[in-house]
Amino acid sequence: MKVSWKTVLLWSIPLLLMGVLLWQGASNFMLNQSQPPLNTASTRMSYGRFLSYLDAGRISKVDIFDNGRTAIVDVSDPELINGRPLRVRVDMPGMAPEVISQLREQHVEIDVHPARNDGALWGLLGNLLFPVLLLGGLFFLFRRSSNVPGGPGQAMNFGKSRARFQMEAKTGVTFDDVAGVDEAKEELQEVVTFLKKPEKFTAVGARIPKGVLLVGPPGTGKTMLAKAIAGEAGVPFFSISGSEFVEMFVGVGASRVRDLFRKAKENAPCLIFIDEIDAVGRQRGAGIGGGNDEREQTLNQLLTEMDGFEGNTGIIIIAATNRPDVLDAALLRPGRFDRQVIVDAPDIKGRLAILKVHARNKKLAPEVSLEAIARRTPGFTGADLANLLNEAAILTARRRKPAITMLEIDDAVDRVVAGMEGTPLIDGKSKRLIAYHEVGHAIVGTLLKDHDPVQKVTLVPRGQARGLTWFMPSEDSGLISRSQLMARMAGALGGRAAEYVIFGDAEVTTGAGNDLQQVTAMARQMVTRFGMSDLGPLSLETQNGEVFLGRDLVSRTEYSEEIAARIDAQVRELVQHSYELAIKIIRENRVVIDRLVDLLVEKETIDGEEFRQIVAEYTVVPDKERFVPQL
Repeated sequence: MKVSWKTVLLWSIPLLLMGVLLWQGASNFMLNQSQPPLNTASTRMSYGRFLSYLDAGRISKVDIFDNGRTAIVDVSDPELINGRPLRVRVDMPGMAPEVISQLREQHVEIDVHPARNDGALWGLLGNLLFPVLLLGGLFFLFRRSSNVPGGPGQAMNFGKSRARFQMEAKTGVTFDDVAGVDEAKEELQEVVTFLKKPEKFTAVGARIPKGVLLVGPPGTGKTMLAKAIAGEAGVPFFSISGSEFVEMFVGVGASRVRDLFRKAKENAPCLIFIDEIDAVGRQRGAGIGGGNDEREQTLNQLLTEMDGFEGNTGIIIIAATNRPDVLDAALLRPGRFDRQVIVDAPDIKGRLAILKVHARNKKLAPEVSLEAIARRTPGFTGADLANLLNEAAILTARRRKPAITMLEIDDAVDRVVAGMEGTPLIDGKSKRLIAYHEVGHAIVGTLLKDHDPVQKVTLVPRGQARGLTWFMPSEDSGLISRSQLMARMAGALGGRAAEYVIFGDAEVTTGAGNDLQQVTAMARQMVTRFGMSDLGPLSLETQNGEVFLGRDLVSRTEYSEEIAARIDAQVRELVQHSYELAIKIIRENRVVIDRLVDLLVEKETIDGEEFRQIVAEYTVVPDKERFVPQL
């Protein structure tokens, strides 16, 4: 067990106080033991009365202690019971010569007890032995904490690299354990092949990239890919996080970079993996106070070590980040990171492969279809899918089932996307209003062309939503047409349109608040980013509005006030058109909506297939040409 320097400090103070108290108690005990048995005297006698008894010849024995300051005296008194002598204690100012002479004249037995030095000896041992034991204990704790980063044993090792080093990385992960990112695996397998068989590349004059940057959203498998490279390559492997370079002390980060590359050169060929490199590789000159801060010095040293005057031979650097837009341009140039590998969210084939990997140690029922799960989870990353199967396994264990069924999978998907299941609603006006709201979403989405099909409509609360309507995309597509966007806007406004048509303008609720935010943002992107309005094919706003402090203290407007007014008008026109379209569909299908609401209130959940069958009894669902939005 490793002990930090804070633990040492916290334990040393109470140990010191407790030790002092213990040794004081022990010293006092030893001092008491070293004293003669003065408690043999039952009473005390004043010095004047002692002299009176001495003059009367009633003293038979005297024991002198403490150099004459204390005496135990045997007194004979005829008035005592049975005539037995009485032992009394006398506090004396000192044994005067005349008193000694008088005692000798009366032939009184005198016994002098010299003072013992045991108390002083024990006090000396206590003063010397306890500091030695305390220092020895602290030294032992300091030695055990010497391996803790930043511990007291490393007061002189701030500049040493904290990278974890493995001569042969045993991560337990290979390329067979990584699925859904086939393009990235193919790119990185070249790195492994070069490390194992470099002559294959050098024979034709090729050289392996010095650095590979893994770019992608969180949870897509960047770190797992690095572990797979380490497990496949079989060469020395250094792993470190970008935040571990930077400290509060100026120059420490640069020193750690130098130490890391020095160790890497000693073990070349080798791999260095830097996770979350944006913590140290952010653009220089983006802050207030000049470029002499600790992070920029660390970045400068990293740039020099990767491709500077000396260069690095046999060192391959793999870094991961989900913010490539903030990295310094000098870090991304060829010669440092020659290759950028995009690790994006997987498509349906990738999700299916990922599910197969994570389902190896799960007990699945025969009816569970991984392909259906992959189709239902668009946008899920590898981490999301792993969490999905884990949640399903937890639900299965909680329900005491022997294997995971589709019911647990569906509940796990709902829980991951929308949150935990809440208390069912009590039948009443509120429940019917929410039912009309959700059926409004579903009926508009079902009857509109280019809208995703309904998967489930439910009144079971999840998270902050009192009811939910799930749509399942028929295919993964990175491109979205204008008609699809218009259909999605109308579907999102179907809930508000149903409230307006059924209950009137005075009874609309706040339940459509999130829907209105989504529709407004979608319409604004159509106008300002996608060029889908009367303004023409113009991109008026950037996707990422974040700015660096010091570069753009105030966000800049990229268009005039006149264009801003036209943008607002176009956004309002798109939203209003979608709202009117949703109202029209609700009014024309009032009969089927009432039937669906009665069924939803009774069952609380209607799946997509049943929903479409009921709608097909009243209208034509496949073509849906009547409600194609046009502008």
